[in-house]
Amino acid sequence: MTDPVPVAVPRKGRPLEAVLERIATVASDDRLDRLADGVSNTLRYEKAVTKGSVDADEGPYERLAEYSDPTTAAEPEYTLLRDDRDGKPRRIVFDAATVDLGDVTVKLVGREEPFRALRTHEFALGFDSADLVLEEVVGIRGGGLGDISDINDRIDPVDTDVRVVTGLGDTVYHTLMGREDRRRPGETYDRAYLADYEGSLCISPRYERLVTAVLGTDALDGVEFVYPEADEEEEAAIARVGLGVYLTVTGSTAREHGLAVGEHLFPSETVLMRNAAETDDSVSRVLRALEREAPDSEIRV
Repeated sequence: MTDPVPVAVPRKGRPLEAVLERIATVASDDRLDRLADGVSNTLRYEKAVTKGSVDADEGPYERLAEYSDPTTAAEPEYTLLRDDRDGKPRRIVFDAATVDLGDVTVKLVGREEPFRALRTHEFALGFDSADLVLEEVVGIRGGGLGDISDINDRIDPVDTDVRVVTGLGDTVYHTLMGREDRRRPGETYDRAYLADYEGSLCISPRYERLVTAVLGTDALDGVEFVYPEADEEEEAAIARVGLGVYLTVTGSTAREHGLAVGEHLFPSETVLMRNAAETDDSVSRVLRALEREAPDSEIRV
């Protein structure tokens, strides 16, 4: 493995911020705190520009030149991509940064899909959302998932050499929720409720495999997945259907739709992953450097 050791990371958003926070936490260098704050603030501003909520004084190429210093390894680099929003506007995203973690140097390399970059053996280490692992490689069984460690037990080694090492604790939950006015006194929307339930369950189409893996096929016997209509808010769709699974932090907007927030089913969390086929001493040093007292990554059952 080369030095610095390349590590695949997301290019933007909450997962990238979680990675930078972990890097800053395990290192004793104040520069990494400044790196984390600087990259996060820059990308939040660029997101606002892309959404049209902020007007930039300069064009994207001028801002890109201002942000990036490719001649200095210790400074972050950025790049331009086409965003998925209408009109496909240019968006400035994270590209790379070199960080010193004591006895090992790491090069964080931005990728649109870090998990898939590990699957194709481009990287030995990387960070990405645990959701993608469940959506792509976790096996479907009768019983649901219990915690992060169960993910590896469900991965068929024939499918991939990638394994989850730990979660970073930047948790947003896939949560079961249903109409408040249909809930009996003392009743909770949880796995036990779902085990006796027959009917429609509203979810986002992209999460069908994830929800099936987390709940298990036994609990979904007699349950039919239905989806929000075009341009319909997910909470509104769940209120229309009566029961659903939605990604939420506090559930405040769900309550505005008359929904009772039930059990947290699975944490949508950024995870550190490794490709077991690409392991060597330098990879082990990076893993040791990234260790700290882990947050509670338990999937609440």
